[in-house]
Amino acid sequence: MTPEIINHATADGANTWMYLVENPVLQRELLVNLRTVRSFVLLFLFHVLLAGVVYAAWPQVERWDPEGNRAEAQKLFNLFFLGQFILASMMAPSFAAGALTGEKERKTYEMLLASPLKPGAIVIGKLMASLAHLALLIFTSLPIVLLCLPLGGVSLYEVIAAYFLLMVAVATFGMISVACSSYFQRTASSLVVSYLVILPIALVGAMFWQSFQGSGATRLAVLLAFVPLCSVAICGILFVITGRRLLYPPDVGSEGGEVVDLDKEAEEAVGLVIQRDQFPDRLFAPPKRTKLLEDNANPVYEKEIHSEIFAQGTLMLRVVIQVSMVLAIPLMAICLYIWPHNAPYYISYVVLFNMLVGPVFSAGSITSERERQTLDLLLTTEISPWQILSGKLLAGLRVSTVLTGFLLWPLLLACVMVTHYWENFTSVLGYLVIIALTCFTSSMLALFASVNFRKTAHSLMTTYLVIIALFAGPLAFAYFADLAFGHTPLDAPAEVIATNAAIVNWADRLTIMSPFAATWNVPMSFQAGDQSQSIVGSWIKFGYYAAFTTLLNLTLFCSMTWLFNRRWRVAE
Repeated sequence: MTPEIINHATADGANTWMYLVENPVLQRELLVNLRTVRSFVLLFLFHVLLAGVVYAAWPQVERWDPEGNRAEAQKLFNLFFLGQFILASMMAPSFAAGALTGEKERKTYEMLLASPLKPGAIVIGKLMASLAHLALLIFTSLPIVLLCLPLGGVSLYEVIAAYFLLMVAVATFGMISVACSSYFQRTASSLVVSYLVILPIALVGAMFWQSFQGSGATRLAVLLAFVPLCSVAICGILFVITGRRLLYPPDVGSEGGEVVDLDKEAEEAVGLVIQRDQFPDRLFAPPKRTKLLEDNANPVYEKEIHSEIFAQGTLMLRVVIQVSMVLAIPLMAICLYIWPHNAPYYISYVVLFNMLVGPVFSAGSITSERERQTLDLLLTTEISPWQILSGKLLAGLRVSTVLTGFLLWPLLLACVMVTHYWENFTSVLGYLVIIALTCFTSSMLALFASVNFRKTAHSLMTTYLVIIALFAGPLAFAYFADLAFGHTPLDAPAEVIATNAAIVNWADRLTIMSPFAATWNVPMSFQAGDQSQSIVGSWIKFGYYAAFTTLLNLTLFCSMTWLFNRRWRVAE
């Protein structure tokens, strides 16, 4: 070998060592993140929950036949894997979407770029540090999952392959989140766009895994053949794009101001352009005010809707609108026109969209005042706490509701074009009520979290956790209760049968808290030729959902007003 080749190989080895081992970004992030109390508490709660699921789902029989109960063991394995996959898809953005936006918010982004580190080393360090905690959660759950192997139906190789695919998915989701983090100034915007991109991929993967659950070996072979290749391609492209963006950053120096000129941004925008003086853009992005406020107008609302929400530009809005509409077109065609009896699926998509977008515009309403140290000054004005809270709430609610309303025009168009909906006009009104209550609840929960936290990132993440627990938690519990306790053998003791039936019954009652369950509680009937299709719902359960949601929102708003009257977390 020539000296040039040896020197080149030595340089490549040194670069690899610097990227992966002697990476100061990675070392600093690991020391900070993995030593917090939150990391130990999260690790403990995750394993307690997983152990509880294994204990509850463990067969309550004296003798287990592995050959005769292969289907039950496979169902249990699918439940664990899908649960961890969905959990990883939701947690990966929460760890990685703030990797670079956190530096921008702490005013250390330019110092990081000015360091001797290469952009690739920064990206690798941020990515690995962000996903280290999530990878630790996944790997430490392996011994608990291995307890299911004695039940039969699943081999050790299937478990290892499933965990390998899970880690590949986590790496892909993390790279997508880090790439989004390089384009935005705030973690909230980066988080929403990351979720909007990742969740469709996660849902397609979960549907594929569930559809082929009867052929485990074939399913794993297909996934092992395609998923790693797709992941390498996606991660490689995003790594190059993110590294180039850090090498030639457009958002530092004189161009990285706190407030973005919306007119200049509109001139340079690619794709959708928001015109604030035209309909329908002015519904969620009103033009600049050129006149004085009217008498009895709420100054907090005017300030929020005209300057605060869009101070960082409209890039996030443009991306959200374009991606959501692209995803809505096939769902609209399938669920509203081709097979109208699947309309609840489209309504669930609209609800999911609002879950992602709604909290962004309210979660920083009060925390941003604390971060700028202006909350105590705001409370010393003559503006009442009710005006402050209502102005903050209505500004965020207006934007999130209009954005969600863009996805409702296919439903209204279907009511005109598809005659089946003429006979179900009451059901369509029920869908609109569900979406309206969802918009109000997501904004209210975000504002409540913003009142109780000091940082916007913590407020937003807490809001997402509460919304997921409130909207999707009851459905997950009902599904698990039916899987673990809904098929009790007839020869079991009477007390066991009664207890299991009570658990399943209570799990079904808890679904009144979920708007997803409410969409299926709206009765609908269709007549297609000689065949009739119907959705057997329950208006009573729908009423329970509406009453519970209304009571929850009233309680939250009254609690926030009381906290403001007590000057909660002011000047501390």
